[in-house]
Amino acid sequence: MSAGTFAPRPGAAPVSRMILAQTALETRMLLRNGEQLLLTVIIPALLLTLFSTVDIVTVPLQEGGSGKSVDFLAPGILALAVMSTAFTGQAIATGFDRRYGVLKRLGASPLPRWALMAAKTLSVLVTEVLQIALLTVIALALGWSPQGDPLSVAALILLGTAAFSGLGLLMAGTLKAEATLAAANLVFLLLLVGGGVIVPLDKFPDAVRSVLGLLPISALSDGLREVLQHGGALPWGDAAVLAGWAVLGLGAAARLFRWE
Repeated sequence: MSAGTFAPRPGAAPVSRMILAQTALETRMLLRNGEQLLLTVIIPALLLTLFSTVDIVTVPLQEGGSGKSVDFLAPGILALAVMSTAFTGQAIATGFDRRYGVLKRLGASPLPRWALMAAKTLSVLVTEVLQIALLTVIALALGWSPQGDPLSVAALILLGTAAFSGLGLLMAGTLKAEATLAAANLVFLLLLVGGGVIVPLDKFPDAVRSVLGLLPISALSDGLREVLQHGGALPWGDAAVLAGWAVLGLGAAARLFRWE
């Protein structure tokens, strides 16, 4: 007697399909979270609108005194949006997933652990695309005149995403959820003020400026500003700083991340 053929055949779906399904789930959960929306969308949009229309902080303009405040602010706000999603939002969400046993249960499912991390990264990228599209529309409405090569911008954003994702996963995988929540929000506020996003780094003393310039948010905001405001080529120095943080953060997260 020949063996029967059954459909659907039991077994795990292809890994690519599982990653896409998990990516869609992670993205929906992120977009439904009010706190995450506040960090990733509302705060960057409000800061861009406020500081572009009100002379609260004097920002440097292009050579010759031409240009508008939004030309300086928009690249920094884009960098802030990347940090809010890839670092702050991902650290908090992953930290509480670990606390409530979600990561432990997913780790026991047919979805490989590396595929879960890939899905989280893809979810971050999808969210960043939506953020950047919204902020670009707002900035253009405020009179932004972006310059430079889009490929250089994309390269900087990908490097920044890798750097902040590694640091976010490292924090979420080593600290308790409550500590991650407090630390991630504190770091967000500190880097907002001292990362060259709104306040130019040349407003700080020379000794402090040299240290702040090595931060990933400073490298990303300065790199995006070099391309989008001044029309320069890919700033290799800033790219190298971001690549260094990406290697350190992702390497440490892979080694130290605890799933439960």
